[in-house]
Amino acid sequence: MSDVLYDKVRAVEFCDGAVHLLDQRVLPGTLRYEIYTSASEVARAINAMVVRGAPAIGVAAAYGAVLAVTAAYGRAPHDWRAAAAPDFALLRQSRPTAVNLGWALDVMECALRDVGEGSPIPIVEAAARRLHDEDIAANRRMGAFGAALLPPAARVLTHCNTGALATGGFGTALGVVRAAAAKAGISMVYADETRPWLQGARLTAWELVQEGLPVTVIADSAAAALLRSGTIAAVLVGADRIAANGDTANKIGTYGLSVLARHHGVPFYVVAPISTIDPATACGADIPIEERAAAEVLSCQGVAHSPVGVSAWNPVFDVTPAALIDALITERGVVARPDADRIARLLAQPAGA
Repeated sequence: MSDVLYDKVRAVEFCDGAVHLLDQRVLPGTLRYEIYTSASEVARAINAMVVRGAPAIGVAAAYGAVLAVTAAYGRAPHDWRAAAAPDFALLRQSRPTAVNLGWALDVMECALRDVGEGSPIPIVEAAARRLHDEDIAANRRMGAFGAALLPPAARVLTHCNTGALATGGFGTALGVVRAAAAKAGISMVYADETRPWLQGARLTAWELVQEGLPVTVIADSAAAALLRSGTIAAVLVGADRIAANGDTANKIGTYGLSVLARHHGVPFYVVAPISTIDPATACGADIPIEERAAAEVLSCQGVAHSPVGVSAWNPVFDVTPAALIDALITERGVVARPDADRIARLLAQPAGA
């Protein structure tokens, strides 16, 4: 069975000079693409979580850079770099934790570095499309590496959404599920609901239903009982930033799953592209953790369920220590028990290794 069958969703597209984002805030009830024609609009969409997932944010930011350069060249063809700089800065500030965002903008700026007298627009657009294509190709390689670690007909547990909706396409941890389904079958994907935005219940479940793959949604608090059952082959999660020592920031609740998995002897795998590794961040304590409005915790899709006057703590991410990660799965291969030395050797490998 071909894994092409399990790759039907795209969260980010660039066509007719505009960025098209699948609005993930209204799934699964509504399938709606929002169209953005300026970099500032893309930055606001990233901040508002129209698009989310570190790789998808990076792809969206790259296309936002295309809009920034296009507008700047139109306003100031002889000084377009300075004209585009405020939009690049705005894009960089849209989400603080996802390192792929800054990485993608660095790639765009590098592609523009040697532009001469001609228009920069074809160059920046080609660079963004190349980044998008390379993300999908990397996800497919990660999928193959990860699928090799799973037994046939595996039952796995996921947290948040790590699929095509969170990436350029195919997915990271959910890409492993797709590849495993094509190779040896998947008996069941258990998706944590992932409070407060319910990315597992709304997005992961939706993706898998679209492709006919088996999925069961569980409350986040049910994960411990499920892992104790002895039926789960692995926990598969993504990452928004990986520090140089292997500590990993991901959706809030991931750290708790890693503790539960270690206690119950279930392998805990982080699936993420090389671009998610931030060698400038020494350890997890140095990763900035975004906090969002209390209303996200105190209500669900606009309906309040807590009394007026109560406060809420709403960190978007937590940090899983490298010591609790059994393997990091990247497009360059699998790193068992990641630490600073193993991460450094991985980064030193040629891109095609």
